Amino acid sequence: MGRRGLGVDVGGSGIKGAVVDLDVGALIGDRYKVPTPRPSTPDAVADAVKEVVSHLAWTEPFGATFPGAVIRGVARTAANVDAGWVGADIETLFGQATGLAVTALNDADAAGMAEVAFGAAKEQQGLVVVSTLGTGIGTALVHRGALIPNCELGHLEIDGRDAETRASAAAREREGMSWEKWARHLERYYRAVEDLLWPDLFVIGGGVSRKADRFLPLLHLRTPVVAAHLRNEAGIIGAALMAGASSQRAPQ
Repeated sequence: MGRRGLGVDVGGSGIKGAVVDLDVGALIGDRYKVPTPRPSTPDAVADAVKEVVSHLAWTEPFGATFPGAVIRGVARTAANVDAGWVGADIETLFGQATGLAVTALNDADAAGMAEVAFGAAKEQQGLVVVSTLGTGIGTALVHRGALIPNCELGHLEIDGRDAETRASAAAREREGMSWEKWARHLERYYRAVEDLLWPDLFVIGGGVSRKADRFLPLLHLRTPVVAAHLRNEAGIIGAALMAGASSQRAPQ
């Protein structure tokens, strides 16, 4: 049997996990999902993570994503979850709840590393910007395989507004935008990013990537742009991948 890992993806609406084949970047069996508690306090979310891990009968170190900046396992921002997360030690909380060692990282960073290792950005040698379009805009920067963590480019100010208030998938649904109108906001956003960073590739993920044919052809950028291959499984796969890498670096 090849290398296996567990990834748990914590989001504003759901918490999902699955066992991952780390050799090919694919889920082993079905993923298990529970609703994110309301309110989504640290203790309540930790209990939900415990339920996911227990359901999957996992007994080894695992990886967990978080929708906010994560520095050395500690949440520094809290997007779409309870504000009480700011300053909370994610790795300690989830570790105490499950009795297992935990590697925590930003959710977009996890998705980005998964796409570089197994997906649309595999073998890309330049700078890749992976963005997840959902409730907000998550972004991951990966240069020659190295992650530059916690890049909150979804909060760039464009035309006097936070970019994700117009260009996220939730904004399209909330305001009833046509694909054409939404694509104009997306194009404005990605042009701003490419003017700042001059990336070699944009990878667009999140649930809306399933409908990439509806909006990717409408984007006119100098940077190549492709849909993510791993879609909503990217966070789970990336979390498991990074936990495996962390355990390999740990002293024996």
